Amino acid sequence: MAIAGKPMLQHVWMRAGESGATDIVIATDSAQVADVAEAFGADVCLTSPDCRSGTDRVAEVCFQRCWDDDCPVVNVQGDAPLMPPASIARVAKLLNRYSSASIATLCTPLKSAEDYSDPNVVKVVCDAGGRALYFSRAPIPAVGHGSSVSDAAAHGYRHLGLYAYRPDALRQLSAAPPCDLEQLERLEQLRALWMGMEIRVEVDTESHGPDVDTLADLERVVELLSNRGGVPGAVK
Repeated sequence: MAIAGKPMLQHVWMRAGESGATDIVIATDSAQVADVAEAFGADVCLTSPDCRSGTDRVAEVCFQRCWDDDCPVVNVQGDAPLMPPASIARVAKLLNRYSSASIATLCTPLKSAEDYSDPNVVKVVCDAGGRALYFSRAPIPAVGHGSSVSDAAAHGYRHLGLYAYRPDALRQLSAAPPCDLEQLERLEQLRALWMGMEIRVEVDTESHGPDVDTLADLERVVELLSNRGGVPGAVK
């Protein structure tokens, strides 16, 4: 899939490179994807087709590459060509700040009551120290007695699907079976909370464009990147 003259995956790879990451690896079980990535110069790791999730795939890369447990591993989805490089660096630094944390991730304030109610918008609530309490597709925090949807939405945060892991946490997660909450919500980060892992969350100040999940998303991303000569810039 070409966007502004480059494969979508290349845009994601470029954003990772702009973040200052030391090792950038494209993990895939597809020979076709591997061929595309190697053609633009990427380091590719072929993983098992039996991986149940992106987390399992990243865990396999850690095992193959023998990465040190002190090195944060950031998982950037291959359908996020507008991912701000600063966000990639930020989530890695967040994990480094908290030795007790197994995972770090980012969030952003909900923009509307519609986002609050949309099950495709994953929400997160945290404690006073910035540790994740729960992630859900349901509207959280819920509307209580005497409150309104707009009140609840004003205190809600949208979870951004960008994670930094410690390699040891990846190994534990990939070795564990899915938990009930994870299967009910279809959110694999709930496995980590179920297992008692600490997930640190920070509000991101960068502007995030859409991931490419639909044809409409693709058209929007093509427009944004084409207008900027292939550079994401500030996306509203």
